[in-house]
Amino acid sequence: MKQDYYLDRIFKHLYFQGAQSSSELSHWLHKSPPSVTKLLNTLIDYGCVETNGFAPSTGGRRAVKYSIKKDFKYVVAVSMDQIFTTIAIFNLSHKKATQEETIVLDLHQTPNALEVLSQKINTYIHNTSIPSKNIIGVGIAMPGLIKPKSGMNCTFFNQNSTISHKDYLEKELNLPVFLDNDSSLTALAECAFGKAKGQNNAMIVKIGWGTGLGMIVNGKLFRGETGYAGEFSHIPISNNGKLCECGKRGCMETETSLLIMAEEAIKKIKEGEETGIQLKELKYMSDEIINAALNGNQFCINLLSKIGHNLGKGIAILIQIMNPGIVLLSGRGARAEKILKAPIEQALTHNCIPKIAENTQIAVSDLGLQAPLLGAAALVIESCPIQDIVRQTELIKEAL
Repeated sequence: MKQDYYLDRIFKHLYFQGAQSSSELSHWLHKSPPSVTKLLNTLIDYGCVETNGFAPSTGGRRAVKYSIKKDFKYVVAVSMDQIFTTIAIFNLSHKKATQEETIVLDLHQTPNALEVLSQKINTYIHNTSIPSKNIIGVGIAMPGLIKPKSGMNCTFFNQNSTISHKDYLEKELNLPVFLDNDSSLTALAECAFGKAKGQNNAMIVKIGWGTGLGMIVNGKLFRGETGYAGEFSHIPISNNGKLCECGKRGCMETETSLLIMAEEAIKKIKEGEETGIQLKELKYMSDEIINAALNGNQFCINLLSKIGHNLGKGIAILIQIMNPGIVLLSGRGARAEKILKAPIEQALTHNCIPKIAENTQIAVSDLGLQAPLLGAAALVIESCPIQDIVRQTELIKEAL
């Protein structure tokens, strides 16, 4: 059992950190180099790890590097927001093995959304050249209040089901399924592969149809007691009196979400105001606004600046409570980086104690919309023991 524990830790460390030498792993695990080499050889025998060149010379014999065999297995990653769902398959080097597909799946307007989701994932897998037997599992980043352990989304889908949403999907897909909040998995990706890597304390603000938050605390994703941590959008800081979809008034989301911004633009266009942009369906309006703003449209710049200012007030609260090293802007709205950052930083100047905020960097993710996909893939590796993956492989070999 102890060997299984160390095999699992090494496998996951190689997935998240990349190629490592035996001595680097030995130092990290606090185990002797011969013991670590023996563990690595076991993983090589399993077929999931391979040698990967040599470490740079330090004057003596160059150390061998080890890495996960990238095509040993694959992971299905699904990124959902309230309107769009994207599916892709990744290898174990965090690279896409298939072309991603995005579909419209409005979670508010589709009563059988979970059934549609399972059908779309099944069809997607079927249409690839990757057999299900080579897939470790399915990771899904989705909006709403998620209980990762029980696999329930307490905001969307059928709330009266006799089985959990996770169990339903596992039955339909015939694969292990792991669910978590989209903002949390965005933070997981940023911590593992993005600008938050190496940061002990980071706040990842996801600007989308809602306003999400993923938190890295002491170098790890913080989910809270029940998995609900990070409901940033429902901080009551607004005085506009608008009813939020959560049922309460005063939520920050009513002044910072892309849906609210799009609804305001549509209203102005229908009232005859000269906006310089075309009227589009609600789900496509935010992209129209961001594109126009980046091309200098003043009406759209004003809309985004207003969002930036209100986000800044919320971020000021985060900084004064958490004192993070970095606040990363992510999500669909982060493309408007140049327009959002100035009002955010201005709001921080007005609302933060300077001494607390002076060491917090405000930055924009370079993972973009790939972050929740990468986080969903990483969730599968984080959640699935190497022993189960290897056992699955051995059963396949026996069947052959």
